[in-house]
Amino acid sequence: MPSRTGPTSHPTPRTYSRRASLVVLCAGTLMTVLDGNIVTVAMPAIQEDLGFSAAGLAWVVNAYLIPFGGLLLLAGRLGDLVGRRRMFTAGLAVFTAASVLCGVATGPALLIAARALQGVGGAMTSAVVLGMLVSLFPGAREQGRAIAVFSAVGAAGGALGTFLGGALTQALGWHSIFLINLPIGVLAWVAALRILAPDRPERQDRPGDGVGRGADHPGAALVTGALMLTVYTILGAGDRNLGGTLALGALALALFAGFTVRQARAARPLLRLRLFRSRILTSANGVQILMIAGMYGFQYIGALYLQRVLGYSELLTGTAFLPAPVAIGVLMLSLSARTVARFGPYRVLLAGLTLITAGLALLGRAPVDGSYAVDVLPALLLLSAGFAAAMPAVTGLAMSGARPEDAGLASGLFNTTQVVGGSLGLAVLTTLAASRTEKLTGAGEQLVAATADGYRLAFTVAAVVAATALTSAAVLLCPGRNSSAPGAEAESGTREVHEAFN
Repeated sequence: MPSRTGPTSHPTPRTYSRRASLVVLCAGTLMTVLDGNIVTVAMPAIQEDLGFSAAGLAWVVNAYLIPFGGLLLLAGRLGDLVGRRRMFTAGLAVFTAASVLCGVATGPALLIAARALQGVGGAMTSAVVLGMLVSLFPGAREQGRAIAVFSAVGAAGGALGTFLGGALTQALGWHSIFLINLPIGVLAWVAALRILAPDRPERQDRPGDGVGRGADHPGAALVTGALMLTVYTILGAGDRNLGGTLALGALALALFAGFTVRQARAARPLLRLRLFRSRILTSANGVQILMIAGMYGFQYIGALYLQRVLGYSELLTGTAFLPAPVAIGVLMLSLSARTVARFGPYRVLLAGLTLITAGLALLGRAPVDGSYAVDVLPALLLLSAGFAAAMPAVTGLAMSGARPEDAGLASGLFNTTQVVGGSLGLAVLTTLAASRTEKLTGAGEQLVAATADGYRLAFTVAAVVAATALTSAAVLLCPGRNSSAPGAEAESGTREVHEAFN
């Protein structure tokens, strides 16, 4: 629900610098994005030190992603009720405290619980950022540039986390990847309090209304439980019989159905179902789920391939990923906005998804005796270029399909589907890789060769998922197909995207 704050919600730019505010918002987001990826290179060290199983190790990542994705909608709604700056700073505090707990963890249970708490703090921080940016930069042109900077920071930060994770793990141990957030988080929290303009909470319809009545807590519980159970079902599919897997899957679907019913009947739903009447918004979110599923699985499994198959150290693995944030940052800041403005988001999205599919397919042939320069770097550059093109395009398409009064919810939905895609992609691909490796080692094949074969299977499946995203985008987001929809939403949405990026 959009905030009814009016023009007096924020002090003038002379009191609070908009550029300084953009830096603070990007810094807070960068910390949460980095932490979603910084653990990937440290996974073998964490597994060896704390005794994680192969399947359980993925929960170090999923324990963060699932509450993060499940709580984004609720956190965004609470931000409207209590104030976005208050929600942002509270999220930074929770995230920083949880990082310290991760850093001092001595067992799998404590680490997973602390990672889940990090996910809660990350959701509180991230859910309100886009709404704050829109308020800070109301003009179409300046808003488009601010979002381009914000998107570049987020996209490059994901890959940069891999490098930092390797450097810190090798130099100081895996605990340092979490403890480093303490000074960063404190500085970001202080800067946010001093620089970000305070905003007025949304007015309630009745004098007695408060946060408890304005937020849909049952809806949040249903959707979070459904997401967590879905990933748990996929992760454990190889360790239980088919009947048990189907039963858990049916329960997850029942929770999703309960969430849908709740949203249809609630006086103040967490997610207005009318959003899904927009074909372009629904299709763009679906395409994003598939795209992120393949890309996030690549970051996780690619790091493991370099370490467990090619024998790279943590630092060398992180360095090997360093070209990705550089390429993404340069392309997104210098070319993506202009390219979208010139060719339109639909064509740019298709081009980006084509590059992503090609990069993942190239990794699908990575041999056990592979070379970084031949088997990894070309695919890494293709994926970086593809993501730099596709991400701003699919973001513009998704947001153009929402009514102005639903922009905040559309933003929360877009962030949620991004996290859901990453979580489910990681769960499916790691399960496939582990099952393939276990089957081959059981048949007598050497561990390294069996591990490489499992990773090749995961990369190949990721390429198929990316190709499905490409096909879906080509069919469902085609301007000719959507222009016949009520209100010609594709045509008007494309025009808005052009205005924002010009």
